[in-house]
Amino acid sequence: MVICAAYAVGAAFGWGSETVAVFMGDFGLSAAALLAGSSCLWYAHTQRREAAQAAAAYEPASARARLDASRPAWVLFGVSSLMAGLGNAVWGWYELVLRQQVPRPSLADFCFLLFAPPAIVGLLVLAKRPVTRAGWVCLSLDAWLIGGSLLTLSWSLALAHTAYWAGDSVARAALNLAYPLLDIVLVSMVLALHFRRSSAHRSAINTAIGALALTVLCDALFTSPMLREHYASGQLLDAGWFAGSLLLAYAPWVGRSGRKRTDGDDDKRGKVEPVPPQPLAATDRQAEARATHPSRPISGSLSALTPYLAAAVCTLGILYNSVDGHDIDRVVLYTGCTVVLALVLRQGIMLLDNITLTRELAQKENHFRSLVQGSSDVIMITAASGMLRYVSPAAAGVYGRDAEDMVGCELSSLVHPEDLGQVNHELRRFLAGSADQETSTRIECRFRHGEGHWLNVESTVNRYQGGLIFNSRDVTERVRLQAQLQHNASHDALTDLPNRALFTERVRQAIGGRRGGDCGTAVLFIDLDGFKAVNDTVGHQAGDELLVQAARRLHDSVRSGDTAARLGGDEFAVLIRGDGEPGRMPDAERELRIHDIADRLRITLSDPYRVEGTEVRVAASIGIAFAEPGITPSALMRNADLAMYRAKQAGKGRVELYAPQMQAEVVKRAELAARLRSALHDGEFALLHQPIVELASGKITAIAAEARWRSAQGILFTPAEFLRTEGASAREARGAGGERAAEVSRWLLEEAVQQAAARQRAGYGAPVTVRLPARRLTEPGMEPRSIGALLARHGLAAAPGPTGGTALGAPAANAGVPGAPGALILELSDSDPRIPLDELERRLTALRRLGVLISLDGFGSGYAAISALRRLPVDILRLDRGLTDGILESTRQRKITSGLLRIAGDLGLTTVAEGVDLPEQATLLREMGCTHGQGAVFSGPLDEHRLRSALGRGVYAVPESTRSGGASGYGEEHPEGRDAAVAVAAGVPAARSAGALAVRQEGVDPLTHSSASPKC
Repeated sequence: MVICAAYAVGAAFGWGSETVAVFMGDFGLSAAALLAGSSCLWYAHTQRREAAQAAAAYEPASARARLDASRPAWVLFGVSSLMAGLGNAVWGWYELVLRQQVPRPSLADFCFLLFAPPAIVGLLVLAKRPVTRAGWVCLSLDAWLIGGSLLTLSWSLALAHTAYWAGDSVARAALNLAYPLLDIVLVSMVLALHFRRSSAHRSAINTAIGALALTVLCDALFTSPMLREHYASGQLLDAGWFAGSLLLAYAPWVGRSGRKRTDGDDDKRGKVEPVPPQPLAATDRQAEARATHPSRPISGSLSALTPYLAAAVCTLGILYNSVDGHDIDRVVLYTGCTVVLALVLRQGIMLLDNITLTRELAQKENHFRSLVQGSSDVIMITAASGMLRYVSPAAAGVYGRDAEDMVGCELSSLVHPEDLGQVNHELRRFLAGSADQETSTRIECRFRHGEGHWLNVESTVNRYQGGLIFNSRDVTERVRLQAQLQHNASHDALTDLPNRALFTERVRQAIGGRRGGDCGTAVLFIDLDGFKAVNDTVGHQAGDELLVQAARRLHDSVRSGDTAARLGGDEFAVLIRGDGEPGRMPDAERELRIHDIADRLRITLSDPYRVEGTEVRVAASIGIAFAEPGITPSALMRNADLAMYRAKQAGKGRVELYAPQMQAEVVKRAELAARLRSALHDGEFALLHQPIVELASGKITAIAAEARWRSAQGILFTPAEFLRTEGASAREARGAGGERAAEVSRWLLEEAVQQAAARQRAGYGAPVTVRLPARRLTEPGMEPRSIGALLARHGLAAAPGPTGGTALGAPAANAGVPGAPGALILELSDSDPRIPLDELERRLTALRRLGVLISLDGFGSGYAAISALRRLPVDILRLDRGLTDGILESTRQRKITSGLLRIAGDLGLTTVAEGVDLPEQATLLREMGCTHGQGAVFSGPLDEHRLRSALGRGVYAVPESTRSGGASGYGEEHPEGRDAAVAVAAGVPAARSAGALAVRQEGVDPLTHSSASPKC
């Protein structure tokens, strides 16, 4: 602005000299035009670079299109300005350098004429293009209306009354006429673009239109005969061209900073600035004012009046010629007629277009009316004050209210009071934001039904003429389903008590909240003892009903602030929250109070249950753990779990309080299991064998395989020491400890068979006895076919032993046959009543068909031994060590042992006494009828070398029988003295004794007979 003002002042005062005036009027205008051309071309270049960067940054195609749309127009504006600058430079060359008048026509005229076409095309590029043929026709007619009216006006006022081209050549006359005609076309395009320009880059386009309009105005003044006759370079008219060039140079950059800020704001659109609270009605009124008063009402009116203004200009031109007294010029007449004809055509086209649009509008209106009235969603329009102005007919079916009755009501009166604040806040935030950034929002609230209850309603909200449009739908069922799904996800499906996840969350809240340090908070773990028996006897449906009743009792027995939960199966848990601050209650009183609560729960849960018409009983084992400062929920629940299993191990149906040593025992067992796993992997186990000796002759008839764990210090641990985890709870036996014990059992069987086969091949054949828990034979991997495959793989068979007989009493024809009878003896060392005897019986029968003999270990201890003896196919009975240890001191023990041996003899079973460590024990057992013994009186466990030496000898010394009573243990303590001892010894049937003697004479060991032993 300062430069333009300075140039205008200099031009007004003649620049001080004629030379300076001519220089500024020629080369000054040339410099300004060249600056404008360079500015437009450079801006077009920067746009191209920004478009490439946007493409590399994977920006949306719409953003790149905005950058590319106006670039050709600025290139054309730059070329137009360069033509003007070149023309002024040529003009100055003639006037200042050549010192002569500019010829007509000249190169300068050619450059000036090339100024208009690029500018006209550039304006067409910036204009908004029609989308239909009728639109293109109307655009052409509008351009002719504007151009024809300007031509009529110019011809009537100036061109028809001047004769400055009279006598000139055709080229000069055409040149003189081309200037005003091109200016008229340029002005027509400026006006057309003003009414049809695109909304993109509005500031830059308006500035460019102003620059071109100023240039055309100066051209029009220059073509005026009055100014043209007195024009000279450097006059005030040049200031207008100078200002137009500078304005065009500034035009591309006028809105660039604003656009950068807008783009930056778009990039930061994810950051939402806080909206200050303001009254909803005031905000609505502001929005309504913006919608009611558009920003460009005058532009729209002028755009509609343009055809009529053009016709009025033509009419004024014709009237001007008529009033002046001259004949109507043909140019004016023809031009006016074409303008009127164009106006008629345009109006006809617009009339047809309006008729078509009216029909389409009516069809769309009917279509949308049908959609609104037939939609299941409720559409409501509210005024700025929040009053309902329209409600669709669907309200009757959704809200239970007639639409007419709802119109005029306040929207706030229908929203639940608890949701009203949130709804108002969201609507204020939405209305305060920009409509371009956020076109709609969504709210969810409760809406009053016509019958009085509340519905869950989801609404999509849009702006509409200062008010709002609500598109609402009933989502009550969806909300109810979501609540039900959330409840199901956090509650047990059978008992409806909280499940483990919700219980863990409640524990976390209890120990992590304000009372997190309150040591009165406790967790109770509850397990129903005997629940599996209910499932097995009454049925699983009865078991489910029992769990439901137990859950109901548990829920009714705890306080409202406490939590009872079902963790799974027959395990429950209770969270008892503390009543006071930390340290308020002494520890002893706290423990007593929680223990009393747990004991009451135990009694409640242990009362009889009535399920499926049957009365059943279960007990409850409860473990208690208190929340200590800094404890985690998982640790607290683990402590309660440990206490509960300690209660089950201690006899069930009791309450146990967690103590730190419980965790230490678990850690110790875990460490032992880890060491056991490492020992199996590193080969630290060794196999020892202890001979089984016939008490009558001292011959070795079999060997018992025993595993030993050799520690890093060289110490050998017995199975009772390294398999201590087997004595843990049933749950732990199914865990890591049980898995390691199973691996040890498989290793023991594999190694014993392999070594027995090697000894048999070396001529030291003897049946090998492997002790396995009975439950191992019911597990996968221990099927009869797997054991048979093991025997076949190692080639274990009956072979002549060191005693000269065939191993296991098989005929000599079977020698060397894999799996021959008696080559392997399996001892069942487990009397767990939970073992399925049916499955065990089936497997043992299959093993006997393979030639494997079955021995029942621990006979005389355990309540399940008699049941196993009655049902299982047993060949050998092993007396429990407890019977052997007390046989010398206790008369009652001797009678029990004698009776058991008599039962075994009646069943035709071979007997083996375990733990025979004294000669007196061996003598007395032989006299009672026991056929075999195993213990330190003969030999301890032997390694492979010593075992082969013992097998090579084949016989141990047998203690002699004494009848004095003292040596045998029958002294004064036995009421019947020596005769009783003889009677006990004669308790074994004579046929049995004779048969055994005959077998020994034939070289067959009675311990391993199979054909003479009947099945159980």
